[in-house]
Amino acid sequence: MSTVIDGKLVAAEMRGGIAEAAKELFQRKGVRPGLGVLLVGDDPASQSYVVAKEKACHEVGFFSDNQKLPATISQTELHARIEAMNVDPRIHGILVQLPLPRHLNAEAVLNVISPDKDVDGFTPLNVGRMMTGQRAFVPCTPNGVIELLLRANVKTDGAHVVIVGRSNIVGRPLAYLLSRKSPGGNATVTMCHTGTRDLKRHTLQADILVAAAGMPDTILPGMVKEGAVVIDVGVNRVADASRASGFRLVGDVNAAALDVAKMHTPVPGGVGPMTIAMLLQNTLQSAKQFAGE
Repeated sequence: MSTVIDGKLVAAEMRGGIAEAAKELFQRKGVRPGLGVLLVGDDPASQSYVVAKEKACHEVGFFSDNQKLPATISQTELHARIEAMNVDPRIHGILVQLPLPRHLNAEAVLNVISPDKDVDGFTPLNVGRMMTGQRAFVPCTPNGVIELLLRANVKTDGAHVVIVGRSNIVGRPLAYLLSRKSPGGNATVTMCHTGTRDLKRHTLQADILVAAAGMPDTILPGMVKEGAVVIDVGVNRVADASRASGFRLVGDVNAAALDVAKMHTPVPGGVGPMTIAMLLQNTLQSAKQFAGE
C-alpha cells in the first residue's frame, strides 16, 4: 500500500515555526510581516484560495490586507493598487490572485509588483535570479514540492524525475529546482506536455512522477512504475451530486494508478497546503530583508 505524504501535517509544522520567527522578528525589530492580496472578480476557486491565505496569515501573526476588486477594474486602476502596496511599509509581500479576467494583461500586472515584494516568485527578475543561483523568491508550489520530498526523505540525488506539465508556475521552475546541485535536487529531469508522444513510456521510467497538467486522469493505471513516488499537484473540480457543494476535488492522478506507488501526495491535503506555507515563508523572508536581516 502506498504511503501518504501528508502535506497538511508538514504545512502545520512549518506554520508553527513561521509564527515563532515572526514573533521574534517583531520583538527584535518592531517589524510585523505583512501580505497584501488582490483578488479581481468572484471566481469561486480564487475566493477560497484567498480566504485560506488570509486565515493562514492570522494564524502566524502576519498583517493581512486583502482587497477584493470588481471584475470590471481597468488595467490602469489595478496597476495603481499594486503600486500603492509597493510603497506600503506594512506590506512585505504582494500577491495578485490568478487567473485574472480576460480583459486584463496578467504579464503586465505581475511586472508592476516590486521584485522585493514578489513573494510568488513570478516577476522576471526573480525568475532570472533563481535560474542563475542567486538569492530570489522561489515560486511557492514548486518550492513546496521540494520541501515535501525533503521531509519525506525521498532521495532525489540521481533519481529520474518526470514532470507532466510545463507551466511557468509549476512545471518549469520545478524542473530547475530538481536539477540544481543542492539538497532536494541533483536529479535527472524529463518534462512532458501536450506535445509529448507516448506519455506512458516516459512516466513508466520515473522514480519520482510529478503530475502538474491541471486535468483529471492525466495519469491512469498502468502509467506509474512500481515503487515510484507520485506527487500530484493538480486540483480539479469534478461534479459530484452526493456532495452539498455539487463537486469534489481530485488531482491529476487516477486513484487506482497509485496502487503500485511507494509514496504519494493526496488531493486535497498534499501539495496545496504547502503552497500557502511557502508563501508565508517567503513573506517572512521579505520582512527580514526589510528589517535589515
